[in-house]
Amino acid sequence: MRLFRTHQNLPADVRGSAVAVGNFDGVHLGHQAVIGEAGRIAKASGIPWAVMTFEPHPRTVFAPEVGSFRLTPFPVKARLIEALGPEVLFVIPFDADLARVSARSFVEEVLVHGLGARHVICGHDFAFGQGRKGTPELLLWLGDEFDFGFTCVQEVRDGGGEGYSSTRIREYLRRGEPTSAARLLGRPFEIEGEVIAGDQRGRTIGFPTANVALGEHLRPRFGVYAVRALVDSVWRDAVANLGKRPTFGKLQENFEVHLFDFAGDLYGKTLRVELVDFIRPEMKFSGLDQLKAQIAADGVAARTLLANRPTTSSQ
Repeated sequence: MRLFRTHQNLPADVRGSAVAVGNFDGVHLGHQAVIGEAGRIAKASGIPWAVMTFEPHPRTVFAPEVGSFRLTPFPVKARLIEALGPEVLFVIPFDADLARVSARSFVEEVLVHGLGARHVICGHDFAFGQGRKGTPELLLWLGDEFDFGFTCVQEVRDGGGEGYSSTRIREYLRRGEPTSAARLLGRPFEIEGEVIAGDQRGRTIGFPTANVALGEHLRPRFGVYAVRALVDSVWRDAVANLGKRPTFGKLQENFEVHLFDFAGDLYGKTLRVELVDFIRPEMKFSGLDQLKAQIAADGVAARTLLANRPTTSSQ
């Protein structure tokens, strides 16, 4: 997949695409339907298959005070999109200036003159342009004016009738329901980050952990999770604690992963960690002995949960 961080002066062989347009935070099953429809149209028409997204996420410009909310920071999002098969990813820098561009001007300047789009595909709830006045209906109308095809992919629902939505996924994760989030994502939710130095307290009590940087990731409910971590191309069972470690009076958020039956050095490596299931909320303990006993019990619970779950097939 070729990546372009601009819509200007593009090579001729990436112009004239069928392009799926959206933020695609999470690249959930609904997003996959939109991107897949672009691929179907591209192949049927013999034109490039492309995806266009925005970075940073517009919410960081409109509401910077909301804190970390990303399901998929850009490197993760790009990897997941690439796995779906598009040939091209256009990343449009989003800032206050772009936010002031009218919906019509955005279509004319970016989609028509920039990308030379032959067909535009979006989800039913896609909004763009100043004041979010750009809608699928406007794209249909402007497609007639500027001679590009347009397809709006209607809301995709799961077997229980629930629509695939980044907002719903965030709600599930904040409630400590990673299995419900996984159902809408089509895979377990992951936190991917560099293993950084911690205070090594876990090692001193017999449970060494990898301290994974949280970065832009949304913070799920604080507590203990059964997880799997990708280490040297192998998914390994593990247990993880996400929180502020109240027993030690810490205020900083930490994501500490204890890999079962592993003794390697992970410092400086990037770790992908899947949240498979929630075990318990964060707790404060009266002392180290009580903490150690609970950590051991959490490990047993995690092993049991993971033994009954199929091995990951995440990209």
